[in-house]
Amino acid sequence: MGGDRKEGYLPLFETKEAKGRLAYRMFVISMFVGVCLIWVYRVTHVPAGGIRRWAWYGMFGAELWFGFYWILTQLVRWRPVYRYTFKERLSQRYEDYLPAVDIFVCTADPTMEPPMLVINTVLSLIAYDYPSDKLAVYLSDDGGSDLTFYALLEASHFAKHWIPFCKKFKVDPRSPAAYFSRASETHDSHYIEALSTVKKLYEEMECRIESVVKMGKVSEEIGAKHKGFSEWNSVLNSRNHQAILQILIDGRDPNALDNEGRALPTLVYLAREKRPQHHHNFKAGSLNALIRVSSEISNGPIILIVDCDMYSNNAETVRDALCFFMDEDKGHQIGFVQYPQKFENITKNDIYSNSFSVLLKVEFSGFDGYGGPPYIGTGCFFRRESLCGKKYGKDYKADWKQGLKTEGKETVEDLEQRAKGFASCGYELGTQWGKEMGLMYGTLVEDVTTSVAIHSKGWKSTYFDPPRDAFLGLAPTTLLQSLVQHKRWVEGHLHLFFSQHCPFIRGHGKIKFPLKMAYCIYNLWAINSIPTLYYVVIPPLCLLHGIALFPEITSPWFKPFLYVIIARYTCSLGEFLWFGETVKAWLNYERIWLFRRTSAYLFGTIDAALNLLGIAKSAFTITEKVADDELSKRYEKEIMEFGTTSLMFTTLATLAMINLLCLCGAMKRVVMDDGVGAVGPLMLQFALCGLLVMINIPVYEGLFLRKDKGRMPPSLTFTSSALAVLACVIIIPMH
Repeated sequence: MGGDRKEGYLPLFETKEAKGRLAYRMFVISMFVGVCLIWVYRVTHVPAGGIRRWAWYGMFGAELWFGFYWILTQLVRWRPVYRYTFKERLSQRYEDYLPAVDIFVCTADPTMEPPMLVINTVLSLIAYDYPSDKLAVYLSDDGGSDLTFYALLEASHFAKHWIPFCKKFKVDPRSPAAYFSRASETHDSHYIEALSTVKKLYEEMECRIESVVKMGKVSEEIGAKHKGFSEWNSVLNSRNHQAILQILIDGRDPNALDNEGRALPTLVYLAREKRPQHHHNFKAGSLNALIRVSSEISNGPIILIVDCDMYSNNAETVRDALCFFMDEDKGHQIGFVQYPQKFENITKNDIYSNSFSVLLKVEFSGFDGYGGPPYIGTGCFFRRESLCGKKYGKDYKADWKQGLKTEGKETVEDLEQRAKGFASCGYELGTQWGKEMGLMYGTLVEDVTTSVAIHSKGWKSTYFDPPRDAFLGLAPTTLLQSLVQHKRWVEGHLHLFFSQHCPFIRGHGKIKFPLKMAYCIYNLWAINSIPTLYYVVIPPLCLLHGIALFPEITSPWFKPFLYVIIARYTCSLGEFLWFGETVKAWLNYERIWLFRRTSAYLFGTIDAALNLLGIAKSAFTITEKVADDELSKRYEKEIMEFGTTSLMFTTLATLAMINLLCLCGAMKRVVMDDGVGAVGPLMLQFALCGLLVMINIPVYEGLFLRKDKGRMPPSLTFTSSALAVLACVIIIPMH
């Protein structure tokens, strides 16, 4: 085995700093000077009195926040690092000692997360390019559905054909649905014959599963074929049932073989016990039950957590992750390795800006330069010890021999019965689970909270974005889904910041100060809603009434504003183009950035405040993974989807109407009353209002022009128009 570092040692991974940092840092300094000059202007040019003075104070407050938050975002751009692995060195040194890996897949609702979607993810993971006797895949079904169990049972039979096919022909991706949709038939006849056979088996399995899902229940005939179905005789509903645990493939069994006689990975179904009187702690509770149950069955020292819609797109992902954990020099302190969350259903220009391309490629690499990125809920490999509360010490050294599966004397039935106790409602009472062990409880962002806890125990994390994407999932396909998802995130992050899990509290003495500040980029996401809302409403209303809030175009103070605006947007566009995005994708990003801040972030802030005051409780929402045909067609054509009433849509439409009315009213006053000379003091307000109107073109189309089901409902059109008129008349009195 590898042992301690010796002379001539070759690392399993290397780290490189981004190029061009000096030029970028000079740009940041120039931007900071421009921001400071804007602050100086606000302080030295306060108007004499009246409504303009109060509007001026608000502008200063908003610009103070924007400047501070911009500084936070520059911290992670100051010294980004990029990682590269050497898998061939891993194989040369450790092939016989590779650790066991436990893979956790979570699902919660068979309607919103269809069983076929779930098992395609499971099949992609169970077929990793890794020794099968060292793999164990666990499906946590928080919906407690016999439909999901049936689908997994079918997948366990199909795996006997799918795994050898994947390994024999080195296919990628190893999700059957994804692979068959792009499989080439230009190979030799042997491959074509094997492909035809395995594809037919898959289609037959899919037909059986879809038939059962359509009926909504498992027939008695099917139920009689496996003992596991008898468990559902005691299930009252998805929130009231005993623990259901079934080992569908027992990796200890020498007879658990694929159709070519090789060992199969372990495959386990778990629906933890749920009772109405016990809070189940959402996904965090589900994962903690999996951690405990897996420790009794396979006990792999490495744990991979994946969402049910994030299938494996790279068969060598496990080996990449192990290059970090098993590096003899720098691997001991790594607690988890985070892969980016990528999506396969992103439109050409990413209409809802779901890809997070800049965030993942720039900001997470910046996190990595200060001690590591946060865990983001999926696509993350953990050292089991770091996830179970162990503190890192300089004398720590991993024993990779632990967790290797051996042939056990205990029967499957006895093992299932014993492991069920770890998934019971009462197991965690009086323990440190959810506090110091496992996934953390108490917030909507259990993932980031958990990473803070792990970092605070001395562990570091690593971000790795391989040339071939490791995982691919499904992004929201409607604007409302995207906004609701972000609302949950920002609410959870803000709640985390004001809780005992705040990086400045929990991470004291362990987390570096720059990393604490980096966490604040997301912890304080929600606060951006207030200054953004002010900037979107007050300058246009003041424009309507001829109240100037910016320097005249002929004033020297106009230059800092102009420079900061141009530099900020040029830099943002440059980042997008550098990473292969289109100009239209950047425009969509800027639009959705505004929509999120004035709707999802606003309501997330309100809900977080109510939660912190004890007035209301937060609710965990699942993002739906299915869409009807008409909606899908509009999404592919990049037509923005509204189609329903929502407070967030009412807010967006009202703000859009305010800016349209203000721009039209101001232009009328210039043309008919004041003349072109009145434009000078109001130039930046005209530009801002005009820009906001352009950004909101899809909203105006939804309000007035579209006739399809994705348009804004007529009631919402009336409500938002009325509210906008009232705002124009009441908020800023006539000057």
